[in-house]
Amino acid sequence: MDHDHGSSPGPGPACKISMLWNWYTIDACFLSSSWHITSRGAFAATCIGVVLLVVALEALRRLGREYDEHLGRAFAARVALIADGGVDAGRDAAGAGSASGGGEARTGGSEAGAPRTVTFRASPLQQLVRALIHAVTFGLAYIVMLLAMYYNGYVIICILIGALLGKFLCDWMTTTVVVGGAERGVVKNANAAGIEEPTVCCG
Repeated sequence: MDHDHGSSPGPGPACKISMLWNWYTIDACFLSSSWHITSRGAFAATCIGVVLLVVALEALRRLGREYDEHLGRAFAARVALIADGGVDAGRDAAGAGSASGGGEARTGGSEAGAPRTVTFRASPLQQLVRALIHAVTFGLAYIVMLLAMYYNGYVIICILIGALLGKFLCDWMTTTVVVGGAERGVVKNANAAGIEEPTVCCG
């Protein structure tokens, strides 16, 4: 059952809103009465905007992963430099943390014969950046979900096109395989090899 009702200000045409699958173009409304489609050009702009919104969502997901990997690589490079220089990694863990951007480093495996480990903990600023990226990604995902709930066939197709373009442009698969040594055949960077959580509506 369609629920068309007037939500536009003034004497103009009412917004067309349906809880069932529809193909509305002119007089379709999204999110608020101010997003009222009054021409085919405006609807085309809406479709393009929805595609770009979903591409931006995929780009933000990639940005979040890249930032986390950047922090990890910076810390790992510092620890490797310390180890190559013959410095005690446990004694210099705090220096490794500060060199990677102010994070905190903790050591483990102090028992005899146990491998030495150094754990990195992000600094408050680094964690704030991670949280901001997550919050913006989460917000965009909810906007996309709300747009899909209008059951407009054109908009849903645009969401799928945006997801396709976003995956193609922002999440190109790369795989590194060790070809020599004890770890021969081991695949490095599992997420880049396609082992990742599926895309969901809320990031």
